[in-house]
Amino acid sequence: MPQPIDEILYVAGNPQTVRDMPKVPALAPFSAQAVDFLHGLSQRLQTPEARAFSDVATFAFWCRKASLMREKAKYDNAGPRLGLGVAFHSTPSNVPVNFAFSFAAGLLAGNANIVRLPGRDFKQVDLIGQAVNETLEARPEMKPYVVMVKYESAAKGVSDYFSAICDARLVWGGDMTVARMRQSPLPPRAREINFADRYSILVLQSEAVLQTDSLDRLARDFYNDTYFSDQNACSSPSLLVWLGQGKQKAKEIFWNAVAKLKDRYSLAPVQAVAKLKAFYLASAARPVRLVPSEDNFITRVAVEALDDALLDFKEHSGFFFEYEADDISEILPVCTGKCQTLTYYGLDKHEIGDFIMRHAPRGVDRLVPLGQSLNFSLIWDGYDLIAGLSRVIGAS
Repeated sequence: MPQPIDEILYVAGNPQTVRDMPKVPALAPFSAQAVDFLHGLSQRLQTPEARAFSDVATFAFWCRKASLMREKAKYDNAGPRLGLGVAFHSTPSNVPVNFAFSFAAGLLAGNANIVRLPGRDFKQVDLIGQAVNETLEARPEMKPYVVMVKYESAAKGVSDYFSAICDARLVWGGDMTVARMRQSPLPPRAREINFADRYSILVLQSEAVLQTDSLDRLARDFYNDTYFSDQNACSSPSLLVWLGQGKQKAKEIFWNAVAKLKDRYSLAPVQAVAKLKAFYLASAARPVRLVPSEDNFITRVAVEALDDALLDFKEHSGFFFEYEADDISEILPVCTGKCQTLTYYGLDKHEIGDFIMRHAPRGVDRLVPLGQSLNFSLIWDGYDLIAGLSRVIGAS
């Protein structure tokens, strides 16, 4: 299949790099070359301009050598493995730095990587792309393993080409994106890892909110989990479940603290309209109540009961369903296969984990404290990315 060069903008690498990729030797997971490259990339992202973006700073911190070696230790007993070959990453257009983490996972697993960058313009993408190219110039032995491109979603021929030569395809971006990418055939032995539409929930113990001496920190952690990504990340909570005593007072002081952060956020008129539309759609399907608010920064929708279709009406930009529960078991109806992350505050992680294992819902792949829902892990959406992007070399 000829490469549709005219439809591709190369940010890192070039058409010849892509043509040569199927012949590039796979690396072992956490190879010295990959770790050294990512550590070098981390160092080049220590500029004031890059550090001004907290998501870029988080990525740079994550791919330091010390951090990567801690990740490596988790796989030290995994036996001999090699990368699959070529990994093609189709990343979301609305989460700026997701592509960087996906790329890092593919490289750490031992693969050459073709990364489709977000279609929208983000300064974070530009900064990381520039740092990638600078790191490649300093470590030219890694050039065969790195290609980053931009192309229009309508350019199916490009997706066909990259899919035809890959050994693994990672698709981030929701059900429609997955369906569209599946129209591009894969080689018979290629693996596919899809990150489809998911939602996440937050469970709070009211007494813990009432007793906290770090209310500002609590509000900032919630803001970072939600407003920072406009709730576009699947791991950002869309439903808050309140447990324990003093729920009304706890909600009052919690939301008042969050409201103090509204100057950090800009809400466009189209976002406000979308939130109102989501409320009307939800209210037409079930008993819900819009909680009065001074402005559109926070949109709270109180629900009388949880069901498996409630989160079909979720919206972004500060739109939250809220439910008061007497027992944590009441969250089970929303722990469907679409539920990705359960974020918690004031609860014991092990007790929640035991609860999930005991009831075995189809969903809930992650349990994380409030403030850490966006933190990337090599185990994501229930997939072990290192295991999924590498192969075992068995011996009899």
